[in-house]
Amino acid sequence: MTDQRWSMEGAPTKPGVYIFRDAKDQVLYVGKARNLKARLSSYTRPGGDGRLGVLFLQRDATQLETIVTRTEGEALLLEDTLIKQFKPPHNVRLKDDKSFLMLRVDLEHDFPRMQFVRAHNPKQGKTKGRSRLIGPFASSSAVRNTLSDLHRVVPLRDCTDATLANRSRPCLKHQMDLCSAPCVGLIDKREYSGLVDRAINILTGETGELEQDLDQRMRSAAEDLDFERAASWRDRLAALRRTVEGQGVRPGDKVDRDVFGLAREGDVAVVFRLAFRGGRLAESKARVFHSELPDGELLHVVLTALHGPGMAKKESLRRLVGAREILVPCLPEEHEWLAEILGARILVPRRGAKRRTLDMATENAFAELSRRTKKGEENERLLEGVRELCGLATTPEVIDCFDISNLQESHVVASRVRFRGGVKDRSGYRHFKVKTVSGQDDFASMKEVVGRSLKRGMEDGDLPDLIVIDGGIGQLRNALEAQEEAGAWGVTLVGLAKDRSERMFKGRKLEKSEERIYLTPDSEPIDLNPRSPVRHLFERIRNEAHRFAIQFHRKTRGRITSQLDSIPGVGAVRRKRLLRTFGSVAGVAQASVEQVAALEGFTLDLARTILERLNTKPE
Repeated sequence: MTDQRWSMEGAPTKPGVYIFRDAKDQVLYVGKARNLKARLSSYTRPGGDGRLGVLFLQRDATQLETIVTRTEGEALLLEDTLIKQFKPPHNVRLKDDKSFLMLRVDLEHDFPRMQFVRAHNPKQGKTKGRSRLIGPFASSSAVRNTLSDLHRVVPLRDCTDATLANRSRPCLKHQMDLCSAPCVGLIDKREYSGLVDRAINILTGETGELEQDLDQRMRSAAEDLDFERAASWRDRLAALRRTVEGQGVRPGDKVDRDVFGLAREGDVAVVFRLAFRGGRLAESKARVFHSELPDGELLHVVLTALHGPGMAKKESLRRLVGAREILVPCLPEEHEWLAEILGARILVPRRGAKRRTLDMATENAFAELSRRTKKGEENERLLEGVRELCGLATTPEVIDCFDISNLQESHVVASRVRFRGGVKDRSGYRHFKVKTVSGQDDFASMKEVVGRSLKRGMEDGDLPDLIVIDGGIGQLRNALEAQEEAGAWGVTLVGLAKDRSERMFKGRKLEKSEERIYLTPDSEPIDLNPRSPVRHLFERIRNEAHRFAIQFHRKTRGRITSQLDSIPGVGAVRRKRLLRTFGSVAGVAQASVEQVAALEGFTLDLARTILERLNTKPE
């Protein structure tokens, strides 16, 4: 490898894990191998497999570590653990797949209904006793469409248990033949149980007998010249077919199969997955990665993340995750070992139905890449508008926004949100507790949190291009003072504030709200056009900062309230009485024993206990 700064001297020929680090000892990448020496030598082999395109190794890697394991399986588990521990920037990290939706039927209920559950959250909506899981389905909309058509064929209830127990007459759905009205006894348990069995058969694909029955009913009604009834049976038959067909693409067999399409442009790669379970499409999902890894390496990491350790905690759910066959556009690194670990065949189909399915996944990957690219171009134009408005020398790639949220009188919190390239970058979100300001002083609070953020950004080399301050002249002036004290030059700060004015319209007084940008505390503000995309971006950023601050505000409030909850003798009623009387926990702490004891339901001993607990600092 050109300009190689790390050495693989002494690399063992055993299975294990390898770790690349930079000059600051930060972990860049974690990989596994059946044969460490053979795997690492491939990084230096010229021309063979494209690894010279792994630019981050050329550019950043200075150290190489290896950890030998007894088996290949141990290497897989260790890699998973190290990735979670170090969070290397060049590893693909996927959370547990939450996209599998199921329908659950509580078979012990007298009149069960179909309920949504998530395959990897089986406790959601769980009840004691026997239940039947049906699915998986591709999306929530697929489930809703399926249920809508199913109720036209099999009139099961969809109301809650509370509604079922308290209705005195049938609802409108019964009049529309969409419900059998068990709530008022129009169907008995045995007959309803037959409907449930029929619904399960439909959802599991056993529909032949029912289709024949509906078809016969339709023809009989037509022969009797009851065309309205015949049309009703015709619609039910069509709904039945949509129910079955709507569950997904049928590849021609019932093999559990995953199909991966891949598209890339520069360092942006889109992996599109079609997951078939039992012959039905269970998932169709695109995942976007910013990675310099070659295609084979990227697929290797994606397959490990999706099918490796921790994906299915219970054996009963493993069928929803693992596949017996995996179709890919190119073979991943060490595909033979990977296939052995995953318990699946990995192949590149050349012709036939499997090839057509792979082409479909690839086409979807390119479509998603095109959509993302178009969205990126739109964001570039939008950020160029921000640059022109704020008088910046370059287009702002990273924009931070700060918001202050007051919690009672003595508790103030703040938030920082980050947008990168015009979209949310949650890794840059931060919460702050204001430490040096007493009372509700938004100006001083803004100065503190902006100063703290800028100092940390200078230490980490992580400064934004533009900072948006939620507020007008006062907040902006204090934020600029914090910038000067921190010495964080090169970062532009602007204030965003609403200007509310009144106007008369047809004899009525209307309030009008305008968004204004303050470039400096002393300059005239710039009114933003209500239809301006730049205004919409600023509003979106400010609203996100406000939402994030409120979220922290509520968490903090919960923790403050728990101080009273932990005191013996203080329940919900007494806690509410204390807060209503003194305004806050801090207000309670500043009260006298006599003032607390004077409240209804309080004694001198309890008052002393409360004040001692609140005014005792933890060691």
